[in-house]
Amino acid sequence: MDDRTAVGANGPEPAPEPARADPIAGELVTETFEYDGGREVTVYVPLDPPEAVVFAGDGQLISPWGELLEAADVPSTMIVGAHRLADETLRLHEYSPVFDAGRFAAHERFFLEDVRRWVRSRFGVALPAERTAVFGVSAGGELALAIGLRHPDVYGAVFSASPGAGYRPPEVMPSSIPRVYLVAGTLEPFFLENATRWATALRGAGADVVITERVGSHGDAFWKEEFPLMVAWAFGR
Repeated sequence: MDDRTAVGANGPEPAPEPARADPIAGELVTETFEYDGGREVTVYVPLDPPEAVVFAGDGQLISPWGELLEAADVPSTMIVGAHRLADETLRLHEYSPVFDAGRFAAHERFFLEDVRRWVRSRFGVALPAERTAVFGVSAGGELALAIGLRHPDVYGAVFSASPGAGYRPPEVMPSSIPRVYLVAGTLEPFFLENATRWATALRGAGADVVITERVGSHGDAFWKEEFPLMVAWAFGR
């Protein structure tokens, strides 16, 4: 069990992982944007030209997971991770539209417009929605669901791991919904309940949904184990 967690307003949150001793084959590129006084975005650039791209919150945690994809039988995939704030309350306000609509909207514009524009200009990558996903864990899982449901023309798939309960399924679902892959641990009943609630609501709206229950607690390594499976499900080979 991985006990590297911090307690947040919406439940325990994953802490950044320690630096790896072994280098990954792909390249990690970090850029600082003007947004909110300076916000970093880290991109995992695979060795081969990317056939798919995953945008994510909690970028300092998620982007290095490119190493997992290198060992998996999945298409070459770029990971674009916008870093999170150290202040947990402000992070939740950025990631979930129910707490501070203005702050969420500002972060949404940064995530959707500024970051994607930079990825196109810096790396020459502008893939269609069917080759693009949005991913998040915990509060970041809420971000992935909120962003994905708002912009199905941009993100053809949503990967949401152990989503928090701030942002819940809307009473009226959008007419167009991306494919959604949810995962939660049997030892984190609060987050498993949230994931199940979303799966039920999305299926009721006719969406293509997968939900996986794995033995694990919040912040456990099962998130990392599931990530290549999510990529394989969405992008295949």
